Amino acid sequence: MKKATITDIARKSGLSTATVDRALNDRGGVSAANRQRVLRAAKELGYLPSEGMLALPSRPAHLEFFIPFGHNSFMQDVARKITAFASSLPLVASCNVTALDGIDPDALVTALEDLPLQTNGVGIITVDHPKTRHAIRRLCESGVRVVTIVTDVLSTPRSAFVGVDNLVAGRTAALIMGLMSRRATGSIGLFLGSRTLHGHQQREYGFRTLLEEQFKHLTILPAIETRDENKLSRPAMERILRDTADLVGIYCVGAGRAGIAEVLQAATGTRRPFVIMHDLTDATRTWLAEDLIDVVIDQNARLIGEQVVIRLLGSIAASTPTLSLKNIEPRIIFRENIPLV
Repeated sequence: MKKATITDIARKSGLSTATVDRALNDRGGVSAANRQRVLRAAKELGYLPSEGMLALPSRPAHLEFFIPFGHNSFMQDVARKITAFASSLPLVASCNVTALDGIDPDALVTALEDLPLQTNGVGIITVDHPKTRHAIRRLCESGVRVVTIVTDVLSTPRSAFVGVDNLVAGRTAALIMGLMSRRATGSIGLFLGSRTLHGHQQREYGFRTLLEEQFKHLTILPAIETRDENKLSRPAMERILRDTADLVGIYCVGAGRAGIAEVLQAATGTRRPFVIMHDLTDATRTWLAEDLIDVVIDQNARLIGEQVVIRLLGSIAASTPTLSLKNIEPRIIFRENIPLV
C-alpha cells in the first residue's frame, strides 16, 4: 500500500498542509483541537503506527543502534529487520546501525563517542558490565531513550528490554532435553557465548536448575565459553565427542554454532547426541532440515526488529522513560515446522 503523505492527511482532516506539517512536527501555531484532528487523521491513514496503548511521537525521531555482528548471523538478521521496519515508518527520521567490534564493553563505549547530537533513541546489544551500565546511565541522563535488545543490562534506567525471557528459554531447553533423553543416564555438553551477557547467564541458570530439579540422571559437563567464536567451539566440541563416552546431548546457548555443527557433520560411526540451539538462521534451518540438530529455540528476529523500533518511539513520546515489560514469546522449532520467516 502507498504511504500516506502530508497532503493526504490535510485532505482527510480538512486543514492546510502547513497546519498538518506544524502539528506533526510539534511546532507552535496549532490549536489543541486542530492538533487532535491532524493526529487522528494521521493514525487512520497509517501515517503514525500504533502498538496497543503505547503513545508514539508526532515528530520524526532519529534512532541509532549498536550491535556486535562478528560472525553471528542472528545479530545480522536483527539489524536488517530493524533497518527495514524503520525505513517504512514516517515517524523515523533516520535509522543507523553501527556494527560493534565484538562484545567487549570498550567497543560500545568507543562507538558512543560518535553518537550524533540529534539522536533521540538508542538500541543496544551489549554485555552487563560496569562500563556499559555507566554508558547507558549517561545516555539516559542526557535525555536519550535507551532500549536493550536480546540481552538485558540491569541496574540501568533503560526504557525497555526487547527479547525473550531468557530464564524461561533456558528452562524450556532443559525440559526438552530431559524429555527426549528419557531415562538414559549421561552427560550434557553446555556451550555459552559469555557469562558477561545477562541473557546467557539466565539461559544457563534456567537450564541447570530445571535439570537438577527434574532430571537428576543427567550431568552437565563444565560449561565452555566460546565468545561466540567458531574457532573456540570447534575444538571444544571435538574434545567432548572424543572424550565423553556417555554423551547424551548438547545445548548451545548462543552463537559459535557452526563450529559445533561442523564437528557433528564430520563425525561418523558414532551415535549423534541430541542437540538444542538458539535462533533461527539460514544455517540452523539447514541443520534442522538435514537432521544435524534437533531443536531451535527462536527469538524471532523480525518481531524483535519491529518491537525495538516501536518501543524506542514509545519511550521517546512517553512522559516517563520506563515502559512496561512485554517479553517476546520464543518459538520451539523442529525440522517438521520450520517457518518461512
